Amino acid sequence: MKKNTQNRISRRSLFRNTAAAAALGPLFKATQGSVSAQSRVNRNSAPSGLKITDMRACRVAANYDYPIIKIFTNQDVYGLGEVRDAGVEGIALILKPYLVGKDPLTIEANLRGLRQFANHGRMGGGYSAVDMALHDIAGKVYGVPAYRLVGSKQRDRIRIYADTTDHKDPKIYAERMRKRKEMGLTFFKMDLHTELVADRPGAVNERGVATEKGLGYLCEYIEAIRDVIGWGTPLAADHFGPLNVKDAIRYAKAFEQYQLSWAEDMVPWTNWQGLKEIRNTTTTPILTGEDVFGLRGGFDALIDNHAVDAIHPDIETSGGLLETKRIADYAALAGVQVAMHHAGSPVGGFAGYHCAATFSNFLAMENHALDMPWWQDLVAGVPKPIVDKGYVAVPERPGLGIELNDDVVKEHLRRPGYFEPTPMFDDPIVSGFHPGGAWPHFDENGKWCNCVSYQ
Repeated sequence: MKKNTQNRISRRSLFRNTAAAAALGPLFKATQGSVSAQSRVNRNSAPSGLKITDMRACRVAANYDYPIIKIFTNQDVYGLGEVRDAGVEGIALILKPYLVGKDPLTIEANLRGLRQFANHGRMGGGYSAVDMALHDIAGKVYGVPAYRLVGSKQRDRIRIYADTTDHKDPKIYAERMRKRKEMGLTFFKMDLHTELVADRPGAVNERGVATEKGLGYLCEYIEAIRDVIGWGTPLAADHFGPLNVKDAIRYAKAFEQYQLSWAEDMVPWTNWQGLKEIRNTTTTPILTGEDVFGLRGGFDALIDNHAVDAIHPDIETSGGLLETKRIADYAALAGVQVAMHHAGSPVGGFAGYHCAATFSNFLAMENHALDMPWWQDLVAGVPKPIVDKGYVAVPERPGLGIELNDDVVKEHLRRPGYFEPTPMFDDPIVSGFHPGGAWPHFDENGKWCNCVSYQ
């Protein structure tokens, strides 16, 4: 009787495990298409033995420099990531000794060990680049697009908003925006520098802030652009100058009649109290966040205090896919929308597109390179044009779904050297502390050992 019971339990366990495998099967089934050698990973046994072996980098000289990293493994599968635009690759390469030898598929554990080396602004770029590369590797190994590693797909296309170079003549500025519209863009942003009217008598005070007269001149630019793109078309504005809270309130109130999608970074993001005061005194939506790293100690104060109408993470600073997804989900609970800043290469761009595909509260993502004809040629593996009638298609290929176009990247490097070895980053630079386990050193008796001491 006992033996029969065990047999029944064994059969039930078998059926249960088989059903579970069948349920999970679609998630980890290879998607259509391949990523050259990347698709030849043995998915039955390879993940258990997968280890990070190296990290290298190069830097593209563009509108802003694009530092691109590549994380290598012992199984001929690699991941691409990007440090924040105008940053340097070293902020990622210093993390190399904390990753080599680790399993790249344990993404959260790897990132937990790196978080102490991340901060706001460009200092979040290394951590963010590593996150992208790890998701690229994991997607390739499991045969799924990166978005499926962080959430459910909410949209097939990502709406792009276009930044546009300003001009002191409102008519010329409006014509530049008209060209954006002719490109198929459906969401627009303008730089509304107070300097545009600084040479007009009585327009700007001694602090470089617009007077009431100057605000009237600034509004002429908005009106000219509204007349070109349409009064119901999404239009945001940025770069107002050195405003304090009272200045920002005056500006925001002057903009109300133009129904902007948002006024960006009116005061520094660290001043959430000031942002909240501005938001509470105007109908112009308030947005900030491109220099913020992480949810805790970063976006949480802005969201918890309802200081803004929308947040503006840059995936190359905010923490990559995993952290930016957490930020967006947290914002959604508070009714805060998410736009995304981006002025980098297609590597960081596609990391952002995958992430944004999972947001329930998404507005649009920036492209700062619409006038660079070779920008989209930096990568292969995705349909061209990448930005098509104002949208980017979310790839269904494994990982980020892209490969670098080596020849084009090499043509536009800041300096010679294309993913050259980085032995200078083999040893820890920012911290040599090794918590837990033995390490080679002189012990308390002056003897060299690979041991645990100084308890």
